[in-house]
Amino acid sequence: MPSVLYRKYRAQNFDQLIGQNHITKLLKNAIKTSQIAQAYLFVGSRGTGKTSTARILAKAVNCTNPTKDGNPCNGCSVCKAITNGSMMDLIEIDAASNRGIDDIRTLRDGVRVLPFDSKYKIYIIDEVHMLSKDAWGALLKTLEEPSAHVIFILATTEKDRLPETIISRCQNFNFRKPHENDVRELLVRVAKLEAVELDKASYSLIALLAEGSYRDALTILDKVLGASKDKRILVR
Repeated sequence: MPSVLYRKYRAQNFDQLIGQNHITKLLKNAIKTSQIAQAYLFVGSRGTGKTSTARILAKAVNCTNPTKDGNPCNGCSVCKAITNGSMMDLIEIDAASNRGIDDIRTLRDGVRVLPFDSKYKIYIIDEVHMLSKDAWGALLKTLEEPSAHVIFILATTEKDRLPETIISRCQNFNFRKPHENDVRELLVRVAKLEAVELDKASYSLIALLAEGSYRDALTILDKVLGASKDKRILVR
């Protein structure tokens, strides 16, 4: 395979996200009406599209040629930079490995700096529930004194571990665990684009093994195709 499937087929606009219409509708409306919050909290089990949605939102708020329905154009320099990972104003932080107060203090110092080449500087903090107690305090101060040019997008699989003071300062979005049919829809789409053949039983088995994770479904498909000699997968 030319690349890892879940990266190759990561959603690039709101309409490509599967099974989260209740979220994408609200975010698209926010873009169309310029009602942008300064802090978002994305909650949901792993592989449900939280990070993909965060990156699409980062595109949409900074896009220089947004579509009328609230999607990013994916053709301007900002959208392209976010897609290829070269956007200086998009900072992604893994809280599992950057969980201390010094890490958040560094973040706070960065917040004071204006964006380089976009309207908003975006901070995506993944697994935010992993922050230490002291780090929570430092982050809270940042959220209490928001900068007009900064947007925070916090993502977590364990909302119950977050301080209520943080939750209350964010717009909350709950990502639904996809039904097996939603996972199967993604698999069918990717299989068609990759020109591979799967029978119905194969789609169902992979969707079952993925346990409601789009990312895991594509990872399993990637591994199975890697072991296949003729791009055909049949359950016997």
